[in-house]
Amino acid sequence: MASGADDLDLNRPVGIDPNRASVARVYDYMLGGKDNYEVDRTTYQQMATALPEVVDVARENRAFLTRAVRFIARQTRITQYLDCGSGLPTADNIHQVAQRHERDSKVVYVDNDPVVIAHGQALLAENEFTAFIDGDIFQPRSILDHPVVGQHLDWTEPIALFQLATLHHHKGERHQAAEVMGEYIDALPSGSYVAISHLLDPESEDSAVASQLSDAVARGSLGGATWRTHDEITELFHGLELVPPGVVELMHWWPDGPKLTPTTVAHRIIAGGVARKP
Repeated sequence: MASGADDLDLNRPVGIDPNRASVARVYDYMLGGKDNYEVDRTTYQQMATALPEVVDVARENRAFLTRAVRFIARQTRITQYLDCGSGLPTADNIHQVAQRHERDSKVVYVDNDPVVIAHGQALLAENEFTAFIDGDIFQPRSILDHPVVGQHLDWTEPIALFQLATLHHHKGERHQAAEVMGEYIDALPSGSYVAISHLLDPESEDSAVASQLSDAVARGSLGGATWRTHDEITELFHGLELVPPGVVELMHWWPDGPKLTPTTVAHRIIAGGVARKP
């Protein structure tokens, strides 16, 4: 992907600046974590004003991660994972889910937020099958060529690549997120799997509420997010073989049981899927 210096500056993390919200810390707060500042909680409240159930976006994304890892671990026998934009550690991280099914599963987590790096390295120091690197997930070559990634994962064997709730945070030209994914997918060995989740433009009566949430995010210090339609999210997979049911609202991707509680707009504005590279 060809990115200029301006794109790199836009995508640089805010670090530990207590006056600017961090994507990782806002997600942490939404998931019940404690590693966040007042500015992160204020940003969440601004989002909740536009969409009171916005916390369901984060919860659905986390539940999708668990189900996708469980599927890959059980059904494909893949034991290698590359998690791009891992965020702050919480319950049921990828290595915890994967290692319940195969104790030797290896995971490399990637993030470039200093707060995430500090917490991640401390957590993973106790697990010999996990590694954490400081890297910009929107510069694929720097991740793919990273010595830890090359040493920890066997690139002659299938790998599961995760980009969950990350690509909509890319700042730059709209087409560049697809270029980022193309570079990762080209590098993956045959038989690998890719999991993506992304904010969804529902192209329905929910679009007005989604637009209000988008405006709230844009006004805050997170700096906005890109919303994509179903077809645009599908394009991020670059023609890989989608696992049924394909790209859907996350609540519909192999749920753990019937939906007994009411569905909110928040459930309907995040979608994704899992696909296999032939």
